[in-house]
Amino acid sequence: MATSNKAAHAAPTSSDAASGATVHDVARVAGVSAMTVSRVINGRASVSAATRDKVEAAIASLHYQPNLAARAARTGTLRIGLLYSNPSAAFLSEFLVGAMDQCRQGGGQLLLECCEDLDSQRAGIDCLVAAGVDGILVPPPLCDSPEVLAQLNRMGIPAIAVATARPSPGVSAVRIDDYEGALAMTRHLLALGHRDIGFIEGDPAHTPALLRRQAFEDAMREAGLRVAPHRVAQGYFTYRSGLDAARQLLAQAPHPSAIFASNDDMAAATLAVAHGMGLQVPTELSVCGFDDTPVATTVWPELTTIHQPIADMARAAVNLVIDEIRQRRAGETAPATHHLMAFTLMARASTGECTPVGHIPGAK
Repeated sequence: MATSNKAAHAAPTSSDAASGATVHDVARVAGVSAMTVSRVINGRASVSAATRDKVEAAIASLHYQPNLAARAARTGTLRIGLLYSNPSAAFLSEFLVGAMDQCRQGGGQLLLECCEDLDSQRAGIDCLVAAGVDGILVPPPLCDSPEVLAQLNRMGIPAIAVATARPSPGVSAVRIDDYEGALAMTRHLLALGHRDIGFIEGDPAHTPALLRRQAFEDAMREAGLRVAPHRVAQGYFTYRSGLDAARQLLAQAPHPSAIFASNDDMAAATLAVAHGMGLQVPTELSVCGFDDTPVATTVWPELTTIHQPIADMARAAVNLVIDEIRQRRAGETAPATHHLMAFTLMARASTGECTPVGHIPGAK
């Protein structure tokens, strides 16, 4: 009886000859439109979980593989710019992995431009536009630069802000809830018995840094504790600034029983300072970070941190900018989309129960 198996033997098109199945074959097996199949393949969020499961099952049963080269030839390769000025090499590395992978899957081309001050930001945008980019990804800290976003808006270039805590009106963004993440981490330290907690804040020009400090203070207040001004040290998300901040906090007598650094680079620097002072981590000092970049699991002991899915955020940002580019090309309005992604608290060996001053672990 010729039923749904007929689709598996449909004549392949030249664009998908390698697998023998087409988008239309997948659509017939899944009972959806070809456009819906396309949305699933491109990772767009406008598809229900049930529909996505049906499409993915059809793709698997037909061994369908999209021909990305043919797709690019039909639609024209999309050029996506990445304007970056991030002090954390680990963050940028993770972001690049995700962005490049998603561009490859979507038949896009990623162009990079580094900038530092306001003048180089403008020059960087001009270089990307001259190279023919169709849209631009703006990771931190430039995602919080009104000048950058205003310039892109004036030029009519779709822009996606990544990891900004307060997206600009009319600008699409991908982020996690930094406030809730920092709240969860502070509560984790409190649950371990820590009451005297030091905090290393990030660059105040970056909105997540402000939210992470606010959450820390709110969680401490929630526990009936006051944060003394000398227990907060200024950092700028760099390893070197973390060294300076950690030395400031650990030079105090007594020093905090735990230090919460606003990112992993500064937390790793705190570990280095603690080791240099002969402090045992986590017995004499607990240390935690934020982001869960590769450095979190390459230092000793491994860092307790908040996992921010940076590579997946980059993939989502690429999908958003591709959608916006195609909507504009079709003459459609592209409303701003804010994509909130989940974070995870990763409890590792750098944090432990608070040891009372003078107590020898293991002694009765």
